[in-house]
Amino acid sequence: MPTKTLQIPTADGRSDAFAAFPDRDGRHPGVLLYMDAFGLRPELENKARELAEHGYYVLVPNLYYRHGPSPVVELPDHIGEENRSAVFAQLMPLVEGLTTDLVLRDADAYLDFLAAQPEVSAGPVGTIGYCMGAALAMRTATAHPGQVAAVAGFHPGFLVTDAPDSPHRLAHRLTAQVHIGLAEGDLTPEALSELNQALDAAGVDYTTEIYPDTVHGFTMSDTSAYSPSALQRHWDRLLPLLDRTLTAG
Repeated sequence: MPTKTLQIPTADGRSDAFAAFPDRDGRHPGVLLYMDAFGLRPELENKARELAEHGYYVLVPNLYYRHGPSPVVELPDHIGEENRSAVFAQLMPLVEGLTTDLVLRDADAYLDFLAAQPEVSAGPVGTIGYCMGAALAMRTATAHPGQVAAVAGFHPGFLVTDAPDSPHRLAHRLTAQVHIGLAEGDLTPEALSELNQALDAAGVDYTTEIYPDTVHGFTMSDTSAYSPSALQRHWDRLLPLLDRTLTAG
């Protein structure tokens, strides 16, 4: 499985990133994978490799690059209740610094990079996000409706907020198909209803699903939230979404 460590030029510097792609000739659909709050690390590199085995060129940028190359914050091998608070105390200033303007400037650079790679086929791309990355995947799709054909978000954060530019308020800009896989506590029933109503009103082809017996972070095997069955459900939803939107025939 070919992989690369990359430096992507952006409006604000250079973002380090990880890429994985199929071990065969030809060009492959591009996927932009947005990290969770814990950052670019082996857990996400493994997810990129898994997707690459299914025929995709997967780019995983370090969203915190303005603060240094990954790992910006040194993480324990396993993130559990005993160390989660201390880790988040370091991460929250980085998360809060990712304003919408910065996210969209970076998204332009990441999509341009994907389009320029000789291994990436012409045509639409998919955006995937975990935790805070789900909102970024959605924002990228609403900002680039002609380019993003699939959006998937898992155990999402910040999809439904009171802000005027909350991602759910921009659903009318979506042309992508969407799947949102939620832990049981990720959104209140009222917020989930608001998200569904916004997607319905916009005519988006979407599914939202609460994965049973899960807590926030269920796809991440380096955390105590991990659920093997929920991770498999995530693949069972994600791979068909990408197949029907990004591959020809």
